[in-house]
Amino acid sequence: MTKRLENKVAVVTGGNSGIGEDTATLFAEEGAHVFLMARRESEGREVEARINASGGDAKFIFCDVGDVESVSRAIKLAAETHGRIDVLFNNAGGGGGGEFPNESDEQWNGIINVNLTGTFYVSRAAWPHLVAAGGGAIVNMSSLAAQIGLSPRMRDEFGTTSASYTVAKAGVDALTHYMAGAGGRHNIRVNCVRPGQILTPGATRGTINDPDGGHHVFEKFMDYVQIVQGPGYPRDVAQLVLFLACAESRFITGEIINVDGGVAAKI
Repeated sequence: MTKRLENKVAVVTGGNSGIGEDTATLFAEEGAHVFLMARRESEGREVEARINASGGDAKFIFCDVGDVESVSRAIKLAAETHGRIDVLFNNAGGGGGGEFPNESDEQWNGIINVNLTGTFYVSRAAWPHLVAAGGGAIVNMSSLAAQIGLSPRMRDEFGTTSASYTVAKAGVDALTHYMAGAGGRHNIRVNCVRPGQILTPGATRGTINDPDGGHHVFEKFMDYVQIVQGPGYPRDVAQLVLFLACAESRFITGEIINVDGGVAAKI
């Protein structure tokens, strides 16, 4: 049986932990040559080693997605290694706490930069290589934060994410639609995943985004808003990303798909 990404060249930003790590691992299991791009080199090298020890093909490349020069160098190296890029998963990002309007300029600019501007930088750098390859797939990382609204009581009881994170991910949603339109003539499909509460090591501690440090609060919030019981895991998201990256989803583009256990309180 042919593997779903056999000999495809795939770039995964933020591939050193959580959803990025699981997706990179799954891509490699399905036959892809995987490039892990992230800032934390020691973690990235560990993931690289684990994938290669399991028979996959992975290479870590340092990349700060919010730095245009760093992105250009990383994508150039990835494209030159195998002569092409077929798949891009724009996973790198991060959030912050704080109730509007009490958010600093530094946090606002930093979160917008890594989540939204970083997605733009990496996509722009990879685009000509996808075109030259005759097409490919881009999957962007959004968040349920871009869609959900919390009542004052829910905010008081469970906490909330920053305004900058919400806005950045809403921007990623819009960029997905725009890029899908631009990619049509080049056989480049662009889709987006929008996770809800996923148990990842990088979740913010002490709020509803804290699956580890505030597990009881997190569990209570899930019981309150989800249809499916229990938490989501990085593998749940990775499996959807794989589907959107491979030929099985050849007729799907411009879509934003929630992976949230059926959260009903969406506005």
